[in-house]
Amino acid sequence: MKSLKRIIIGIAVLVTLVYLVVIPYIHSEARKFSPAKTVVLNLKGSELEVDYSSPSKKGRVIFGNLVPYGKIWRTGANEPTTFTTTEPIKIIDKTLPAGKYSLWTIPDQNSWKVIFNTQIPSWGVTRVDGNQTTHESKYDYLTVEVPVKKLVEPVEDLSINFENVAVNQKTQDFLSLAWDSTKIMVPIYK
Repeated sequence: MKSLKRIIIGIAVLVTLVYLVVIPYIHSEARKFSPAKTVVLNLKGSELEVDYSSPSKKGRVIFGNLVPYGKIWRTGANEPTTFTTTEPIKIIDKTLPAGKYSLWTIPDQNSWKVIFNTQIPSWGVTRVDGNQTTHESKYDYLTVEVPVKKLVEPVEDLSINFENVAVNQKTQDFLSLAWDSTKIMVPIYK
């Protein structure tokens, strides 16, 4: 009986060490390969900021393979990508209140769903299975769908930016995401 108790205690100590030491170490090492980036836009007095980790293509097929179609994606690497606005803005035709949101996407071949979620988990995927995200749909505040633009030249590193583009003789601000041969552009308004 005493040896069984020792085995159980030994397993508990080992599991605790893995959880408290090994997993945080792996997360810190992963950050080195997918550097953190920040982009900022001043939109008529509102400051918008996106913080994300930028993985590289490294010869891989990204969308439809590494990032499956039709499944929620943490939209970057490491911690979930965050989107912050200091004042209410419109995403297409929907109002997004001031605040900080996690940014999730559901990529598909012809369009993507872009999701602003009020919960910001500490890591983008589960610690046990890196294929499962930590996204909880009950915290989704706003979801929009945007078309995919195919790029002629592949983009090596995931790039999330703000762009100001001429549309119908006016300029329009967009939140853009480009990686591999795919680009999406989400219209944003003040």
